[in-house]
Amino acid sequence: MKACWFHLMPYPYLPDDFKQKYRSVWVDVPSTLYDPEKGHWVYNEYLDELEFADQVGFDGICVNEHHANAYGLMPSPNLMAAALARRTSQAALIVLGNSLALYNPPIRVAEEFAMLDVMSGGRLVAGFPVGSSMDTNFAYGQTPATLREKYQEAHDLILQAWTRPEPFAFNGKYTQLRYVNLWPRPLQKPHPPIWIPGGGSIETWDWVLERNYMYSYLSYFGFKHGRRVMQGFWEAADRKGVDRNPYRAGFLQLVAISDTDAKAEAEYAAHADYFYNRCLHVFEGFADAPGYRTQATLRRGFRPQVGARAMRIREGLTWKDFVEQGYIIGGSPATVRDRLKEVVREMNIGHLMVLCHFGNMPKERTLQNTELFAKYVLPELHTLWQEWEDHWWPQPLARRAQPGAAIEAKAERA
Repeated sequence: MKACWFHLMPYPYLPDDFKQKYRSVWVDVPSTLYDPEKGHWVYNEYLDELEFADQVGFDGICVNEHHANAYGLMPSPNLMAAALARRTSQAALIVLGNSLALYNPPIRVAEEFAMLDVMSGGRLVAGFPVGSSMDTNFAYGQTPATLREKYQEAHDLILQAWTRPEPFAFNGKYTQLRYVNLWPRPLQKPHPPIWIPGGGSIETWDWVLERNYMYSYLSYFGFKHGRRVMQGFWEAADRKGVDRNPYRAGFLQLVAISDTDAKAEAEYAAHADYFYNRCLHVFEGFADAPGYRTQATLRRGFRPQVGARAMRIREGLTWKDFVEQGYIIGGSPATVRDRLKEVVREMNIGHLMVLCHFGNMPKERTLQNTELFAKYVLPELHTLWQEWEDHWWPQPLARRAQPGAAIEAKAERA
């Protein structure tokens, strides 16, 4: 199986009384809390951490898109992926992703993803999320009732731009273009693999399965809640006669590794508290705009992972609670390894995305967590699902350009 290192890039300097003093980390969080000088160091440390994950052998490194928030400082994940394309060499660049309905025109996504695919030598995974209600409906002003229709039209335009060889006209409901003529074109053919991040909307399951994409469930409630969602996904696959290839699915899990179970609590508990009580402190009115979720999802009982109800569920949870309830898989390398293998098998997932950084975790702790995972857990995970083929993984060039090659060649000529 594949293990991918996911970075949310949160702002690590929110005040201790943030939850009491401010109503939301998203949409209307005061920009006066942000210090650009500190942000300079934060971005560079976060990029260092992603590059380190490539160096120690993670299969992929992941970034994503959010707006008007301190939870994740990546309004443009493509900028981060562009920086990583030159500073990493092996890991897939997984952009989870671009919220298609927010781009006008959405051909911009096709262009920038094509650039990233070419720059990286074919290492790109293209993520197409609908986007959170906070990002889409409130920060970017999209109408909830038409969001998914607009998203699906944008998806169709991008796929045509990647695969139709000649210029063509596109006359959609939301986008009209007289000339669609993509330059550059993606390196991978017919296009980079497409992953669809989901937060528990059941209509996404059928849409993904019908197009043979990879479904990636991004859950902050952990694997115990995730079982229910993934069970629903695989039942949908059965109804459609689609095989249960584990690589059709991915799952996100917080992970915290130390020498012993007890030491893990001492080293990571404060950062878990920061993540769950500051980074996920979202005003209920922003969490789920009317019309954002379909009636089918509401009938199924799937609720937002943020907002007042989610915060009530997490209220007062200690490190022990987070671990026992599955929010975090933490402890010694053996504890984390054995639990993760059990979770992966039970949920039938071929792509595991791990948060080795969460909350306000400092760089040295993040590198420790990452290195311990790569040394003691990753080799065991790689032994799983070898009987299945991963059709949703990039196919890079065997020989790729390396940074500095032109300078070195000039020196040799001199």
